Amino acid sequence: MLSQDLLRLVRLFLNWLQKAILSQVTLELGGKSPFIMCEDADIDHAVELAHFALFFKQDIANSLDWINVMAYDFYGPGWSEVTGPPAALYNPGNQVSGDAGITAWLQAGLSAKKIVLGLPFYGRAWRLADANNHGLFAATTGAAELNDGAPGYRQIREFISENSATTTTVYNETVVTDYLYSGTTWIGYDDTQSISSKVSYVKTKGLLGYFAWQVGADFNDILSTQESKIVMRG
Repeated sequence: MLSQDLLRLVRLFLNWLQKAILSQVTLELGGKSPFIMCEDADIDHAVELAHFALFFKQDIANSLDWINVMAYDFYGPGWSEVTGPPAALYNPGNQVSGDAGITAWLQAGLSAKKIVLGLPFYGRAWRLADANNHGLFAATTGAAELNDGAPGYRQIREFISENSATTTTVYNETVVTDYLYSGTTWIGYDDTQSISSKVSYVKTKGLLGYFAWQVGADFNDILSTQESKIVMRG
């Protein structure tokens, strides 16, 4: 016999399927489908999320205890030709950020106590087209060799240690991101300052909490410990 929780989940998915079918019929009849978010190849994740939340927010509020907002992978060597903050909390002039996504859910009417913010314990690594052009949104020629362009935090710290003489680390407080460059290697990631700012953001916004993907990529529990310090600060 199915548990009540599983039955509710099945009903939720069936409800979404029904709405999807109805929206497709509406489209074929000449109406506008709520699933058409953006036709540009450079899709705006925050706008897409806002539309999704508006369409399903009541189902989500009624059926789920919480949602995990995967506020990362905004930029990466597989889909971005320039360097970028993989998990920007803010992105002035651009809606591709964690705050834009959280705001979209809140404006759609979802309770802050059902929202959990995702924090990445890994980064994205590019190969710079020009070693002298090493800021955010610099031209690249593809992924760096480090773990196929997706190094975990442990690998990033080891890279810094092994290349300390040539590595420069930067924290951008406007975007809330960390990045480093060494020769033509460029890595965007979250270090302790970014993690601290994001956990503080969770508390300020009154969100249910945060989660990390993935804890096993941490290095000597540095990021996990930093999270706990901010939570315990009160």
